[in-house]
Amino acid sequence: MTLHAGKPCMICVAITGSLPNKGNNPAVPISIAEQIESTQEAFEAGASLAHCHVRDGEGKPTSDPARFAALMEGIKLYCPGMIVQLSTGGRSGAGAARGGMLSLQPDMASLSVGSNNFPTRVYENPPDLVDWLAAEMLVHQVKPEIEAFDLSHILKAHEMWRKGQIAAVPYVQFVMGVKNAMPADRDVFDYYIHTVHRLFGPDAPWCAAGIGPAQLTLNEWSVRSGGHARTGLEDNVRLDKDRLAPSNAALVDRVVSLCAQFDRPVATPAQARALLGLRLN
Repeated sequence: MTLHAGKPCMICVAITGSLPNKGNNPAVPISIAEQIESTQEAFEAGASLAHCHVRDGEGKPTSDPARFAALMEGIKLYCPGMIVQLSTGGRSGAGAARGGMLSLQPDMASLSVGSNNFPTRVYENPPDLVDWLAAEMLVHQVKPEIEAFDLSHILKAHEMWRKGQIAAVPYVQFVMGVKNAMPADRDVFDYYIHTVHRLFGPDAPWCAAGIGPAQLTLNEWSVRSGGHARTGLEDNVRLDKDRLAPSNAALVDRVVSLCAQFDRPVATPAQARALLGLRLN
């Protein structure tokens, strides 16, 4: 029996992101209808949380609240109880446009609390924008997921929580494998876990996302170490170096297998909501 046997594991599926397209993998869902269908398949495979971006009519990233609203409506209809998390990321808009969808009151939204390097640019999250996004999440009762690309982002989340800018114990996601940012380093990963538990308590939930080839590695580390796992075509379009992933559901299936390997039941939507302190639908 493994150390965290019996502890439910939430599976987050990042269905499309801002960058992958049909040229990278024909299975990447671009239209709202495609995203809803792909999310439903992932939900039925075991995902309890959907991390969502939207694209415009040309397939380019956008923060258009109307498109987010349509996507939310479809997910709620076809994936009962699934947690909907909308992205406020910087590839889809600038400034206040990044939070324009928060008035839709999704269950959650991503919150990057600091800047870092990306493959070809700086991912800018200036303090005034971070503070504004956090304030909007408080107003609309949206739980943030802290996107930790660096150790300092976990410490910043703690500072914001102590100051009341984040309402409840932050849910932190470690992001590893982005070129020019934090690689998939096991010692750093373990220290991230230590830091979350030191700052937020031994029962504070956390998640990890691996980008590209690091996806499966981070899935295994997370499940083995008692955390929660993110997968999906936003982060990685392949099953391995020789095969494209046929769907988001196929990537979720891979995490479900890891959960079985490490004696961790896959969290139901109701269990995931309870773990994160979210209202039941």
